[in-house]
Amino acid sequence: MRVKNKLIFSIIILALLAGVIGYWSWQRNIYSKEVLKLEILGPETVELAKDFEYIVKYKNNGTVRLEEPKLIFEYPKQAIVPENKALWQEITLDDIYPGEEKTIPFKAKLLGKEGEILIAKASLSYRPKNLKARYELVTTFTTQIKSVPLTFEIDLPSKIESEKSFTFRINYFSNLNYPLADLRIQSEYPFDFEFVSSVPKSLEKNEWLIPVLNQSQGGKIEISGRVSGEVGEAKIFRAKLGIFKEGEFILLKETQKGLEIIKPSIYLRQEINGNPQYVALPGNWLHYDIYFKNIGNETLNNLFMVCQLEGEFFDFQTIKSDLGQIEPGLNSIIFDWHRISKLQYLVPMEEGKVDFWIKLKDDLSQVKDPILKNKVSISQVKEEFITKISSKLEIVQKGYFQDEVFGNSGPIPPQVGETTTYTIIWQVKNYYSLVKDVKVKAFLPRGVELTAGKIFPEEEASKFAFDSQSGEIVWSVGDLERGSGIFTPAKSIAFQIAFTPNEFQRDQIPEIISEAKITGEDSWTERIIEVTANSINTTLPDDPSITEEMGRVK
Repeated sequence: MRVKNKLIFSIIILALLAGVIGYWSWQRNIYSKEVLKLEILGPETVELAKDFEYIVKYKNNGTVRLEEPKLIFEYPKQAIVPENKALWQEITLDDIYPGEEKTIPFKAKLLGKEGEILIAKASLSYRPKNLKARYELVTTFTTQIKSVPLTFEIDLPSKIESEKSFTFRINYFSNLNYPLADLRIQSEYPFDFEFVSSVPKSLEKNEWLIPVLNQSQGGKIEISGRVSGEVGEAKIFRAKLGIFKEGEFILLKETQKGLEIIKPSIYLRQEINGNPQYVALPGNWLHYDIYFKNIGNETLNNLFMVCQLEGEFFDFQTIKSDLGQIEPGLNSIIFDWHRISKLQYLVPMEEGKVDFWIKLKDDLSQVKDPILKNKVSISQVKEEFITKISSKLEIVQKGYFQDEVFGNSGPIPPQVGETTTYTIIWQVKNYYSLVKDVKVKAFLPRGVELTAGKIFPEEEASKFAFDSQSGEIVWSVGDLERGSGIFTPAKSIAFQIAFTPNEFQRDQIPEIISEAKITGEDSWTERIIEVTANSINTTLPDDPSITEEMGRVK
C-alpha cells in the first residue's frame, strides 16, 4: 500500500513539474516572431549615389507591452549616410504597447558597381512585461544598384607593333547629379607593358587621384609606353574607377580592351633641330626631320605621309615645307609619292626623310600642358611623337642707392678710400612647370662686401650665404611652382653691399656685383635650366637718381 501511495505521489509531482515547464514554455512562445513584426522597407533598385530612405517598421501583434526596446540599424558598408551619422546606429525606443505600430526612416546613398547587391540589417531587442528574459528579432533588406551614370572607357589602338611606343587614354565622364570626391582610377597592364609616362602624373604608375568629379564633368588620362610580344598575341588592358571610403576601395566602374601585336612594316623616328630628344623653349624655330624605314620584306610603293600638329603653343602661321602640302585648317603637312621619290619606291631596309619648319609662340604663359605633339601616319603605321617644353626661369637683378628698404649712405660719386652702400634686389619668376632646387648665384668683386644683417625679408636670411674668400653669394630659393611671379607675386630678396674704391679705380666705373645666374631642375623635362641677368656697376642703371658721371669714382 505504501509503495502504491509513493507511486501516486511521484506521478502528481511530475505532473506539476510538467505543468510549470509547459507554462514557462508557453510564456516564452507567446513572444515569438509572430508577436513582434519587424521589417525594412525600401527600393529594391537604386541609382548610384541617389538619395533614398530605408524605413524600419515594427508592430506589436501581442497582448503584452514590450519594454526597454533597442533598435540597431546597420547600413551597408558602401552607404553614404547623413553628416554626423554612423553606419551602425543604436536607438533606444519607447515601450511598445499591444497593437502599436511605428516606422523610423534612415536616409542613405549607395556606392557600388552596376548590378551589385547591398544588404541593410535591423535588429530589435526587448523584454516582455513581467519577464526578465530579453528577446531579439533580426531582419535584412537587399537593394541592387541598377545604374551607374558614369562613362568610363579605354581608348586603345586595336593593333600595335611590338616594342613600339604608343599612347592610350582612359576617358571618364559623370552624368551623376551628385559630386563624387576622392575618386581613384587604377589601371592593370599586360605583363610585357613598359610604362613611360602619363598626363596627369600617376601616383604609382597605375593610379590617379581625381579630387572632385561634378555632374557633366569629365577628363582623360593619357598613358605612354611600349608593349612587347609575339606577332598575333593579344594584350589586355584593364582599368577601374572607384572611391576610397574608410580605407576601402569601392568599385564603381571597370572596363577592359585588348590589342593585337602585329608585324611591323615601317619604322618611324623624329628629330627636332637634329636632336631626337629635343626639349623646346618658347620662341624656338623647330626643324622637324621625320625618317621612315622599310623594315618589312616587301617593297613599298606609292606611299603618302601625314604629320598632324597639336597644341596652342605652335604658331601655325609659320609652317614651312619645301616638299610638303600644308593644310592650315587641319594644322597638317601632307607628303606624297608624286614629289618624294622614297615614298614612291621604298625597298626593304631603305630609309627616307621628309622635313618641315614651325615656330613656337614667344609667350606661353597660358599653356596648361607644356608639350608638343606630332601625329605621324604612313600606310597603316601611326606614331605619336611628344616633345616637352622646358619651363622658363627669369632672374631680375637691380641696384639702387636711393631706396626705402635699408637706407644707404656714403659719398656719391664714390670716393677712393671711403665706403658707399648700395641695395641689390633679386626677383625670380617661373613659367610653365615646377622647377626644383632653384638657386641664384653672383660674385662680389674685391673691395665689395656684404653688409651684415641687411637682408629683407628676414625669413630669407637663413637661405642666403656669402663666402668672403671667393666673394660668392648664394640664395637657395627652393622649389618654384608653375606660374610663380606670373600668376602669383614674384619671389624676391633685397640685400645691402658696401663698396670701398681703391686708388686704381679712380675715374673708373667699377662693377659692384657680377651677373646673377639662376639655376634649377625642371621637374617636367628633368633638365637643368640656367639663365643669367646683367652685372651692375656704380652707374646703377635702375636708379633714376644716379647719372653716369655720378657713378665715376673720384
